[in-house]
Amino acid sequence: MKNIGFIGLGNVGGKLASSLLRNKFNLAIFDISLESRQKFESMGAQPCVSPAEVTKISDLIITCLPSPVVSAKVLEDKNGVLSEFSPDKIWCEMSTTDEAEVKRLGAKIETLGGSAVDCPVSGGCHRAATGNISIFAGCKREVFERVFPVLSAMGRRILHTGELGSASILKVMTNYLATANLLSLCEALTTSKLNGIDLNTTYEAIRISSGNSFVHETESQVILNGSRNINFTMDLVLKDITLFQALADKVNLKLNLSPVLVKTFIEAEQRYGSREWSPNIIKLYEDQCGVNILGHGFPEEIEDNDSEVPGYEVKF
Repeated sequence: MKNIGFIGLGNVGGKLASSLLRNKFNLAIFDISLESRQKFESMGAQPCVSPAEVTKISDLIITCLPSPVVSAKVLEDKNGVLSEFSPDKIWCEMSTTDEAEVKRLGAKIETLGGSAVDCPVSGGCHRAATGNISIFAGCKREVFERVFPVLSAMGRRILHTGELGSASILKVMTNYLATANLLSLCEALTTSKLNGIDLNTTYEAIRISSGNSFVHETESQVILNGSRNINFTMDLVLKDITLFQALADKVNLKLNLSPVLVKTFIEAEQRYGSREWSPNIIKLYEDQCGVNILGHGFPEEIEDNDSEVPGYEVKF
């Protein structure tokens, strides 16, 4: 399967699409940004004028978009994916989306004789850039085996999670956990600062202790640098944790921490804007106390220093 279509070339999608080009796939692309289309044309991709045109010339169509509403529009509009979808094609939804919505759109794909996969990524933009990000894939086993060569060109650890929709549930769950970790780190860093502890020392104490985490080793660094640039914004965090809360509501599970996270990010989005970098949630505490949570020697952005290796299926 060499003819791949990619729709949505944002912070994550653009890096995933670049991995496909680097691995010699024939790539047709569409994005609402002319600048993005021109950039990928210069890299060897075939630019298209609509999602329909991408679909017509591709065997597998990938969407990586900011919200379930946008994904639905890209599939269902007059010049959308469904208008040119034909039997044996595969749609891969790499957006972080709603389980029910991906199942609804997947049913339309299957009615047209195709197959659907929800395959969101996890691990940060820096790992997406190097092809070392993790990918969850929800679909029938035979479909997973068909798309695996494509997924393994974009990611390192590939987990088949079960039927369509299962990957989306797991993705919003992991993003919820990352968000809880981010907020607790902001509180820990601020509390440490106000108690007179050097923030570089604080960073190292967390890193070598039971308090360490992936989020600390990435987002704490850009917080302490001051850039707060993790290539992820407030509105996307709020979308993800709201989707997680909806999963709990659906099964009548009363959560304690989740509503606090949602409320906190609503407040931060209202104060600082929906497109503010998500680590700037720490500004809630900086503004409250009149301090700057900054260290020295930390990077402006996180880079993945691991070499790119072929992706593999995670089995257990």
